[in-house]
Amino acid sequence: MQSFPVNGYDMAYLEVGEGPPLVCVHGTLGDFRTWYSVLGPLSKNHRVISVSLRHFFPEHWDAAGDDYKMAQHVSDMIAFIEQVKPGPVDLMGHSRGGHIAFRVAQARPDLLRKLVLAEPGGDLDASLPVPEGTPAHPPLAARTVRSVEMIRAGDLEGALQNFYEGIEGDGSWRRVPAAAKQQLRDNALTFLGQINEQRRPYTLADAQAIMTPTLLIGGGATTGSLSVMWRVLAEHIAGAQTAVIPNAGHWMFEQAPLEFGEVVSRFLAE
Repeated sequence: MQSFPVNGYDMAYLEVGEGPPLVCVHGTLGDFRTWYSVLGPLSKNHRVISVSLRHFFPEHWDAAGDDYKMAQHVSDMIAFIEQVKPGPVDLMGHSRGGHIAFRVAQARPDLLRKLVLAEPGGDLDASLPVPEGTPAHPPLAARTVRSVEMIRAGDLEGALQNFYEGIEGDGSWRRVPAAAKQQLRDNALTFLGQINEQRRPYTLADAQAIMTPTLLIGGGATTGSLSVMWRVLAEHIAGAQTAVIPNAGHWMFEQAPLEFGEVVSRFLAE
């Protein structure tokens, strides 16, 4: 584990492999361990740099303060990438980390060579309508609110199960490997910050502003809003490519690491 001083915070990261830099950003409840299952495949041709965002493991945050904001994490990632040499870098984000990577590409395209978004999280505003006939999906933000209530009531395990099964379906929590569960537990208190992180919805103008060559990836078995948003964004990001990882859900890189690694490596080699 190493760290860069970023906006007054020591931002931890892991670095594996040699070659052009690929910076990886985890999602909700993740940290630099999120990408363990694909470090091998991806580091064959890249120097993979997996970060832990502000207040995530290895920090054990007490949920005090008001700097758990989407804008802060985007600013931190920009400052981090500015220190990675040589630039520009390839940037990959998953879920909430995909939202952060999207905002970095929007604000500082000069820092990036290519962009990979694995089911980026967030909401679409009215300028990005979903295809006609798409089922209505309850927003994941409601799950976050419920999980926060459960944590405050002392039911941390229930809070994690509530959130995870809101994405992967009822009964999925019991199938999560022990190491992956521990990572989620280590970051559970970040839920308390996320409730007021001030994340803006994606707009048509936002999508059209992305000039970095972009790959959007979805899991073939993902359901709910996360299965829709990346497809809508792909339609409005100029030249965007898409890929589906068959028989995998939202954490597709854990469930199908070889297939995920091949898709990403192929795109980055083009």
